[in-house]
Amino acid sequence: MQPKKNIVHLPVYKPGKPMDEVKRELGLTEVIKLASNENPFGCSPKAKEAIIANIDQSSIYPDGGAVELTAAVAKHFNVRTDQVIFGAGSDEIILMLARAYLVPGDENIMAFPTFPQYKHNAEIEGAVSIEVPLKDGTHDLQAMLDRINDRTKIIWLCNPNNPTGTMNSHQEVVDFLNAVPAHVLVVLDEAYAEYNVSGDYPDSIALVNQYKNAIVLRTFSKIYGLASLRIGYGIGHPEVIRSINQVREPFNTTGFAQKAALAAIQDEAFINDCREANAQGIVYLSEQFRALKLPFYPAHGNFMMVDVQRSGAQVFDSLLRKGIIIRHDPTWQLPTMIRVTVGSQEQNEKFIGALQLALNEVTAGV
Repeated sequence: MQPKKNIVHLPVYKPGKPMDEVKRELGLTEVIKLASNENPFGCSPKAKEAIIANIDQSSIYPDGGAVELTAAVAKHFNVRTDQVIFGAGSDEIILMLARAYLVPGDENIMAFPTFPQYKHNAEIEGAVSIEVPLKDGTHDLQAMLDRINDRTKIIWLCNPNNPTGTMNSHQEVVDFLNAVPAHVLVVLDEAYAEYNVSGDYPDSIALVNQYKNAIVLRTFSKIYGLASLRIGYGIGHPEVIRSINQVREPFNTTGFAQKAALAAIQDEAFINDCREANAQGIVYLSEQFRALKLPFYPAHGNFMMVDVQRSGAQVFDSLLRKGIIIRHDPTWQLPTMIRVTVGSQEQNEKFIGALQLALNEVTAGV
């Protein structure tokens, strides 16, 4: 049996190491996972109650159209219900976008490094991926515009960018959208938008209503703390949403996920508390990195990328042996960089303590 020729070279996505696996491998009793940008404070108690209340519905298929949740999200953002679509995480919407819009020979443009699933799903469809290097850790929007041609179908903007945590401002995105031809779909992937406190973050929902060729992706996996339930959403022009719906699998989000998300989006107090704690964590980690004389990118999500000025892979291993799981990925082509999730204050302090030891153990330089 032969698979499609254009997938045989594709890497399998490697998530952060599970805590139980690290405990078994290294004989540790306590492990802190700061690798996957999860919410250290869990999810809203109201979301937990919603899951429990619906446990007796386990044998029944979920609402295939997520009608109740669609109405709630539409009301939350003051958009029409036919502008909203749900997926098993925003990852699935990325897959559906590639499936709906890309054919062999099409081109799509993205930054490098950025979230790898853009390129992954595009190449499954046989499309050509144009990777534009970041500029000071941030999307180089002019360079991306320069790569547009008649074959360009999609441009992916990860904002804040994963893995660097940097962001493009509202005006930068407006100027970019004004320059993008109408035949090109611009995907504004905003998985970490709710964490942003900069005051200059794009008003992307307003932009979607202004630009037919823009779609915003959000998720309940990050600040809402529902990562294991796998539910995210997109907001765009009704024609774009209809095209995505045409390739969506039936019952692609679970009943538990829909009910939990419905409760979560209504608990604004929980979200505000998480946002404030995250902002305080960024301040603390930034102060510590400066004290250690380690350069870092300004953070606009719930994670930070820091230059440890020595092998990031070796620092990762050293931290792992101390029970701290962070992220270092050789595909970033940033050999001295690591990415760490902003945890609780206790977790952040334990990470800094372990990092100080690791820096002493690993020789500076690469």
